[in-house]
Amino acid sequence: MENRVIEIDEIKQILPHRYPFLLVDRVTEITDTHITGYKNVTVNEEFFNGHFPDFPVMPGVLIVEALAQISGIFGILKMKDEGTYKEGLKTLFTGINNVKFAHPVRPGDRLTLEAEFIKKKMGIWWFNVCAKVDDKTAVTAELSAALK
Repeated sequence: MENRVIEIDEIKQILPHRYPFLLVDRVTEITDTHITGYKNVTVNEEFFNGHFPDFPVMPGVLIVEALAQISGIFGILKMKDEGTYKEGLKTLFTGINNVKFAHPVRPGDRLTLEAEFIKKKMGIWWFNVCAKVDDKTAVTAELSAALK
């Protein structure tokens, strides 16, 4: 796969998500087995109004969703590269294992999203994923997704 930067306009052509649920701002690197991107976390995010007003922290479930979205981008681009993509396919999150939350994500952080492709079996894609803030790991997990 060609390593290139993928900006928001192209991400919106790949993923069906839209505000406030599109959680990948840019892809910075993509190879045959790995993708890296980021989400700029701003104080204006709706979820900070209630999570938590006195100590705003990005909900872990949204960090996991961002990791699923970066993995979905990888899967769709990989299929396009292989010539197996069919128009209209969507990425569906199918599972998550061994989730670890290690560091809070706060307003002003740049959340780096990484997914390493492990295997594809019976239409299910498997990834090791990691979200980081600077050099600190925020979340790690294994996740799976299907393109339907």
